[in-house]
Amino acid sequence: MPITIASATCLTLLVPVSVVILDILRRLVRRRRERKGLPLPPGPTPVPLLGNVLSLDTDAPWKTYTEWQTKYGDVLYVRLLDEEVIVLNSQSDAVELLEKRSKIYSDRPFIATIDPYGLGYTFGFARYGDHWRLCRRIFHQTFRANAALVFRPMQLRTARQMVVNMIDQPDQYAFHYSTFAAAVVMSAAYDYEPGPRDDPIVHILDSFLRASMSAATAEKAVLLKMFPFLLRIPDWFPGSSIKREARTSSEWAVKMMETPYKYVQKQMESSRDPTFSMVSDHITRMRKYDEPYCSAYTTALKHASVTAFHWYTSSLLMTFTLAMVENPHVWKRAQAEIDAVLGMNRLPEYDDRPSLPYVEAILRETTRWQPVTPLVPHATSSSDIYKSFHIPKGIFHSQLCRAMSRNEARYPNGDQFIPERFLTVEGTLTDDDPAEYVFGFGRRICPGRHAGDASLWISIATMLATLEFNLAKDAEGKDVAFKPAYASGLTR
Repeated sequence: MPITIASATCLTLLVPVSVVILDILRRLVRRRRERKGLPLPPGPTPVPLLGNVLSLDTDAPWKTYTEWQTKYGDVLYVRLLDEEVIVLNSQSDAVELLEKRSKIYSDRPFIATIDPYGLGYTFGFARYGDHWRLCRRIFHQTFRANAALVFRPMQLRTARQMVVNMIDQPDQYAFHYSTFAAAVVMSAAYDYEPGPRDDPIVHILDSFLRASMSAATAEKAVLLKMFPFLLRIPDWFPGSSIKREARTSSEWAVKMMETPYKYVQKQMESSRDPTFSMVSDHITRMRKYDEPYCSAYTTALKHASVTAFHWYTSSLLMTFTLAMVENPHVWKRAQAEIDAVLGMNRLPEYDDRPSLPYVEAILRETTRWQPVTPLVPHATSSSDIYKSFHIPKGIFHSQLCRAMSRNEARYPNGDQFIPERFLTVEGTLTDDDPAEYVFGFGRRICPGRHAGDASLWISIATMLATLEFNLAKDAEGKDVAFKPAYASGLTR
């Protein structure tokens, strides 16, 4: 009997589907052996094979998790196809597991889109092991709290340049934010200061961000995990869009990693007295070691330096701008505070931070209102028991910053932008700081948080001191109405 195209297609699909089914059965048997009578955390009842995936808002999964929190509690169990997930909705549970038990909660889960889209070059996605520890150590030496203080004069200067650029080109504010955020990183990591406008390396960074943004959507990650052959089919074949997207993103990722690294190498070769940077310092150190170690060290150095290109600052500045346009009374009160403390003859500096509590409250509310990373994935390196529940080895954990930032008992009317929630009746700051959860927990806490916080404060303070935030006008001088929209993936 001849094999038709339809039957051949069915056979092609049958193999991966069978593999998935067998893998699910294998995991179920293993889980039952490991649990020793202890239940998993509560959660919605999964359907065969699909689990709870049909009930999940794939564009904003944290919304679904927050709804389930009300019904099942702060620690809940979810199955998405063959992927088991435990969601931590409260800060206290995240501290208990991700910090106090960090030895077994510091791994990363396998996400099928990370390497094909070039995101694997950043060590934030690396599995917990020797490579991750070496990257982290390299990064920490440059961006730890005390070391990051040296960047402040450059951050101050660049924030002021950003404001000048915004006054000249207000319609290009998003690119000015990216340039400012990148300037701090490139100065520290590569001793490269980008041009105020149209810098080629900033262009590479933005191109990679646009190309990779769709990589971390749940549907693409699941699709590639189930059908990895999609990365090998011809470009003309139906369904090849993922392959082409991944190739474009990966190409930009390589440029993002190699271009500034080669810049440092060229500067070291051409200058008798090269200036200091994270990369040049470690290249000098590598010359003392043998070749096998240098190879691993070079890879770690490249991954550590490119990881510094985080989008925390530029993304939150976009959110800050949205909040100011929607809440003009906020920036007007902030300007009144700045004028009262600083007068009219100078701009904010870092020493002014303790004297500007309302500006600080705006920063805290910006980070709380729309977290850049609403979900942060961890994985367990061994099984555990927590609150009389069985936590299996290898399970995917998410700390849900979105739920923590929307805790109604802690933040009433959490969907509204209200900086005053961080002030006492006397006008002083409260002890509540969203930085305690938005930067992550334990050994996976953001290593660039000190420089990121400093960049965010000086840019917000400088903009509040110099700019007004209003809706754009059309040709007739009327306000241009708009509806805010976020691009979501691993970051938002």
